[in-house]
Order: sequence, then structure tokens, then C-alpha cells
Amino acid sequence: MSASPVSDANFRSIPYPQTYRPIHADDATGEAWLDTLQAAIDDFSANSIAFAGLFVCSIFANEGLPNVRPGLMARAVDMVHKAGGVVIADVVQAGYCRSGNWWGYETNQFTPDIVTMGKPMGNGLPVSAVAASTELVSSFRKNTRYFNTFASSPVQAAAGMAVLDVIEQEDLLASSAELGHLLRNELKAMQSNCEAMGDVRGCGLFVGVDWVIDRESKEPDRKGAVDVANRMKEKGFLLSNAGAFGNVIKIRPPLVFEQCHADAFLGSFAEMLAELS
Repeated sequence: MSASPVSDANFRSIPYPQTYRPIHADDATGEAWLDTLQAAIDDFSANSIAFAGLFVCSIFANEGLPNVRPGLMARAVDMVHKAGGVVIADVVQAGYCRSGNWWGYETNQFTPDIVTMGKPMGNGLPVSAVAASTELVSSFRKNTRYFNTFASSPVQAAAGMAVLDVIEQEDLLASSAELGHLLRNELKAMQSNCEAMGDVRGCGLFVGVDWVIDRESKEPDRKGAVDVANRMKEKGFLLSNAGAFGNVIKIRPPLVFEQCHADAFLGSFAEMLAELS
């Protein structure tokens, strides 16, 4: 879903949906993005390539956590199904309460056919999984006779169960939603004193600050975002710069993040902004 070209002739990439820098400045509904999706689907047909489906990160995390217009992804799913394809949602970054919902696709209000998940499942121990309907799995096995001898061990399964227990016992779903809301609100309040904070967005404990040269042009400032990440590292907080332009400051604290940690982070972020000014 990035705008970068794909060298394999069997794949197509399209821009990701967003409200901050839409494909067309006057695209108030997201129709222009849906048009790019349809054009890609039509291009497969024009080149006699069977259309398999659409693969997305359910919250477009690496693209910079763009705000997606409500209902847009559900319409995209309908378009893919109409063309005979399936929708695969990757929730490696977006799952397990990270977005303030259990799954990232819930946040962007669509239902995928297949879900891929990984890293958060084992809290550091390698665990991954794919989920799909019985109908899809049965059809896949019937047509491919797929088989492998590599699967999770009882140790990995125990780690996965322990993660679920902690999430439930410590109510980390509610905590992710509440503390994430607080972080975004506090960071938005800092925008008035920092022209470079073009946009503050995200969901749950996943926040993106779009660092720009100035708010009017929205010109991405990758160098500035890198500087912010390095300054915050010196204060004890590990951030990174992400997004299509490398200018989105990626704030993704662990799910066990608490109010005291949020206070410490916000205090250090305010200090960093004062140093920049």
C-alpha cells in the first residue's frame, strides 16, 4: 500500500488512504483513493493476471499512521470481493490491543478475510499465526495440499497464553485506549508552540507526529524528525522516524505503559521542544 514501485509484474502498489495529505486536495470523501484501487484491479484484468486480493497493514503503521475516513476501508473490501479477491490484514504491529481495539482492522472498521499476526503474541519469544475462515482454509488445503513440519512448540504456546492472561488480568485493552487518548491530547496541546508539529494522530498506544517544515505547506521534514528521535533517546525514550517520507515520529510505548510513564514522557517531550525553540 505504499506509493513506491513494485518490480514484480504480478503485484501492484497504490498510495495509502489518508486525510492529512490526500491524493487530491479536494478529495473530501476518499473517492480518489478508491479510484486508484479500482484502477489497480482493472490493470490486472487488462494484463490477463488473475486477481488474488489486497494486502494491508490494518492501521498503515509504517506509512505513518494516517487517519482514514470512516467507512473507506469497508468500501475497499467490497470492491476487492466484487473482483473475486480476498483481503488480508496484517496486525503484527496493530494487534493485541495496540490500536485501542483488539485488532487494528476494528479501528479502521473493516473485516478482512485473512489475518496475519506475530511479534506481540509471544512478548519477545518468536510466535506467529494466520487466521481465516474454515471455508478459506479448507479450500486452500484442497487446492494446494500445503504441508510443513515447522510449527510452534509447547513453550511458545505457553508464552502466547501468558501474554493473553496478562492482557486480561491487567485490562491492557482499556489502558491502551485511555492512555493513548491522553498522549495525543497532550501532544496536540503542544502544537501551538511548535510549528513543526504538523499533525498528531494515531490510535491506542500508537502515536504519530507528522514533523514538517511549516504547517501551511505540510512539507515533510525528515531531518527534523530524526533530530527529535535522537534528542528523546538522550532523555531515555526510544522513538523512531517512519512514514512514506521518513518524517513521522513514531511513538509506540509498551502495552504495560502507565500514567507515571506517560507523565515522564510528556515532560521530556516538552523539554525537547523548548530546546529546539
